[in-house]
Amino acid sequence: MRHFGHIAPEVRERLFHQEPCVFTADSPARMLAVALGATLYSPATRPKLADDIVKQTGRGVVSMVLCLEDSIDDAEVPEAEANLVRQFADLAERCPETELPLLFVRVRAPEQIPDLVGRLGASVRLLSGFVLPKFTEERGIPFLEALTAAEAASGRRLFAMPVLESPDLLYRESRAETLAGIFRAVDKYRDRVLALRLGVTDFCSAYGLRRAPDMTAYDVQIVASVIADVVNVLGRADGTGFTVTGPVWEYFRVQERMFKPQLRRSPFTPEAEDLRALLIEHDMDGLLREISLDRANGLQGKTCIHPSHVLPVHALSVVSHEEFSDAQDILRPERGGGGVLRSAYTNKMNEVKPHRAWAERTLQRAEVFGVANEDIGFVELLAAGIPG
Repeated sequence: MRHFGHIAPEVRERLFHQEPCVFTADSPARMLAVALGATLYSPATRPKLADDIVKQTGRGVVSMVLCLEDSIDDAEVPEAEANLVRQFADLAERCPETELPLLFVRVRAPEQIPDLVGRLGASVRLLSGFVLPKFTEERGIPFLEALTAAEAASGRRLFAMPVLESPDLLYRESRAETLAGIFRAVDKYRDRVLALRLGVTDFCSAYGLRRAPDMTAYDVQIVASVIADVVNVLGRADGTGFTVTGPVWEYFRVQERMFKPQLRRSPFTPEAEDLRALLIEHDMDGLLREISLDRANGLQGKTCIHPSHVLPVHALSVVSHEEFSDAQDILRPERGGGGVLRSAYTNKMNEVKPHRAWAERTLQRAEVFGVANEDIGFVELLAAGIPG
């Protein structure tokens, strides 16, 4: 797998100063946590799920979650499990694991984990792990114990991606203790936890809220406060933190607008004006803004429920040439003692010690998403990735 691997090599050469690296499901966890990118969710009930996975792989998807939880009816669970086992067997016959995305299953109960791993048989080699819903310390430990046991029984490395969506995390009176408990749980199983996912839809549900398509999660203050506290406790850059992924964007066709579109014309040359119009028509301007705010608030990647959301997440994850230049300057060995230096682009000051953690994260992102050429911005990356 590699990001932007679905576009022609000559196009990648034009776009990238440093191309995205190749990785596999067996790559180091540190790399995979960043490489998740836009994680596409799909109900496990889909009758042609294997075909869908192959199709989305050809469109640049590198991580998917096959859902047995909120996306399906309670009565559908037994058939969804059976369908999942059939579809994995089909994929195992058709495709080498190196040609498939990272595949995770979102379960409802801990006992589903060993049961599914056993039923998958040899096709478990295609599975990267499980998504654990409504995660708290009390609820989460049984899931993590079940995953550890299933990993030992199958001989397959399996990762957990807990979803932080419990009302106890939202309510002010219980938030601090809930966060402390979540940290205790994931810290105990640190080697198994690939990333933490935010369930913002559930947060909104607790207050009867739903953000409009021209609002980001950060405009809903009760949600923004939770994101801030989650990053504060669980996303620190001091070695104790975890990768925290961005919340889902629910819209893929614009409704009636109350506010102006959020995409300026200036980045879009006359030739790309049609692209700007298409993004606005499909309500992507709000998504692009939220992705930018995710990054500014310490989140990486994003949960996606529609294939059209994948490319914007990946295009805005590519490291700009300017960011790359700054990060390299900050991390030069001779800068180990600190100090301040003018950026190579002569438009900012880089403080070596305060900016070191940012620079390290930026180079990790550069490894898996690549570094754009000097004259390439997100518009060109978006345009190149759209199927002709």
